[in-house]
Amino acid sequence: MTSDTDPAAPPSDPGVLPELEAAATGANASEPPAPSEPGSGVAAGPPRPKRRRGWLIALGIVAVLAFLLVFFVVSYEVLHFTESGKFCDTCHVMDPEATVWRNSPHARTECGTCHVGPGAIPAIQAKLANVRYLWKYPTGAYEKPIPSPIHSLRPVEVVCEQCHWPQKFYENRLVTKPSYAQDEANSLTQTSFALKTGGGEQAAGQGRGIHWHIDNPVYYVATDEKRQEIPWVQAEYNGVTTTYKDVNSQLTDADLANMEKRKMDCVDCHNRATHIFQRPGEALDEAMSRSLIAADLPYIKEQGVAVLEMTYATEAEAATAIAAVEDFYRTQHPDVYATREEDVKRAVAGLQTIFDNTQFPATGADWETHKNNIGHKDFPGCFRCHDGKHLSADNQAIRLECNLCHTVPQVALPGQPVPPIALAPSVPEPESHHSTTWLSEHRYKFEASCANCHTVDNPGGSDNSSFCSNSACHGADWQYAGLNAPKVKELAAPPSVPSGVAKAIPHPIGPKTDCEICHGAQGVRPAPENHVSFTPDMCTSCHSATVEETPVVITPTPAPTAVAATPEASATPAPSGVPAIPHEVAGREQCLMCHDPAGNVRPAPQNHAGRTVDTCQMCHKPAGIVSEATPQPEATAEGGGGTAAAPPIPHDLAGRDDCLVCHNPAGGLKPAPADHAGRTSDVCQTCHQPEQ
Repeated sequence: MTSDTDPAAPPSDPGVLPELEAAATGANASEPPAPSEPGSGVAAGPPRPKRRRGWLIALGIVAVLAFLLVFFVVSYEVLHFTESGKFCDTCHVMDPEATVWRNSPHARTECGTCHVGPGAIPAIQAKLANVRYLWKYPTGAYEKPIPSPIHSLRPVEVVCEQCHWPQKFYENRLVTKPSYAQDEANSLTQTSFALKTGGGEQAAGQGRGIHWHIDNPVYYVATDEKRQEIPWVQAEYNGVTTTYKDVNSQLTDADLANMEKRKMDCVDCHNRATHIFQRPGEALDEAMSRSLIAADLPYIKEQGVAVLEMTYATEAEAATAIAAVEDFYRTQHPDVYATREEDVKRAVAGLQTIFDNTQFPATGADWETHKNNIGHKDFPGCFRCHDGKHLSADNQAIRLECNLCHTVPQVALPGQPVPPIALAPSVPEPESHHSTTWLSEHRYKFEASCANCHTVDNPGGSDNSSFCSNSACHGADWQYAGLNAPKVKELAAPPSVPSGVAKAIPHPIGPKTDCEICHGAQGVRPAPENHVSFTPDMCTSCHSATVEETPVVITPTPAPTAVAATPEASATPAPSGVPAIPHEVAGREQCLMCHDPAGNVRPAPQNHAGRTVDTCQMCHKPAGIVSEATPQPEATAEGGGGTAAAPPIPHDLAGRDDCLVCHNPAGGLKPAPADHAGRTSDVCQTCHQPEQ
């Protein structure tokens, strides 16, 4: 019996539906059976399914990953670009900041390095915080000039210290600053000093100089937004915490307790480390010293300062004023213009460049709006704290001395070479110099021992003829130093009360000496009130100098024979070639205090070694000694004081300095001898001295 089914096919279950059977075998019941291949001997079955779904899923995953990768790379590059100087410079309102950044030591450091800092979270925070400028800048609704972001800067640990190692110690380095005068020759003066950057750790024997603050925690309170006014400072050093307060501050301890205490860091001094708005006069000096502008072009410094330090409403107005410098030479100095036209044109172009880098009329930004805390001349800078008037409870000051951060400046006047500068002190300072108020005290504590280390001619002057007439110190108006604060003067200045005795002058007196520099009514050591009518030429009528700046040439003489000193010997004129004693001997009989051959204020020649004080006047005589043939005033009193023949003054001079009221030779309570007729009160103490 034949069957319609394939005898080789497995029997089908009559109780199973064809669809379920197809599912069990992987066949699709709805699809027609696939034809069998000819000659295979096998009957054609149902067709196989297409395996495309897995490939589509895999391709989708790859596409998503590729998109995410591209999105990440593009986003990162866009984010990186938005932190660059090129991006920030595209906004015209940032032109001042971008311009000075391009001319700064950090010109290769991108903006985001300091203003954003490393990490994704700071970057997102910065973008969200600054998104408001997308409408503020185009609409002009922003502050002009744009203020420095003092409070939003990233911590220095993740900004400055990415490159600068805090424990790094810097050796002293020589700095020379050129300054051209506003005269026809543009006279060059050069000021040189050794800058004591220092730093390092105290434990390593360093921790000194300007960077002392890095190793020693300092906290302060500022009362203004830009941190220029600092009334309170606290410093930790050697395990001791000391608090200093500005003596002029009206803040109470309760007020200070409620104010923010900020720990000092890099940007408190280096606030213009990148965006440096330089003063035009200084920029002009630098350009002239580098021959960018001819330094020998007559009057160029004067003309340059005149146009660069003016305030202009627009860049066009400034350009017109600067271009007029060429007209100045063409009309006022045609001979110069005829021979040096090229130098004039180059100078005008240089002035325009300086203006473009220092003043920005569109936003109102310039060197005055962005104060620089490095230095202490044009702005408070270091003197915010180191002004001499921040005192502790025991009246110790935050130190204010020239050589704390740099050596005493040395000035080379026009035509002079730059003097040699010692990078380290050659001799240790006296103990008195270690006082925390020394800079204020030294204006009053002036004695003969100063000449051991310094030349002291023309003290208080500014002609650079000596250490004490340094124009870098006395020739500037240090408006931010607090040496004249009442409390500071009270601590440093001795009482100015007439003693009744004309005090000796502890420094040389020469033709350039102006006593009123220090002893005028407004000087650091004013003369008594009863001297108010005296003129400088009257000072030496009573006061004598104890130190001579001009060296005295001494001719060595053989040692004297041991002869007992007698009154007759002391009246004998000094031997030929032996210098006279240029001061009074009374009260200064111990000659070796100043003239020890081993070294002192003015040592005697080495062949005087071993001689004693009692033999000095056997050869040397006071310069004012007179012979017996010279008539002398008649002695009217006896006692000490006065000269050999002039009687002493038996009373105090306070309130009785007009001698002629009582001692007028023409009459009075006690008239002077007749041969004193014509003498004035200001010469009386030349011979007469108050009793000891």
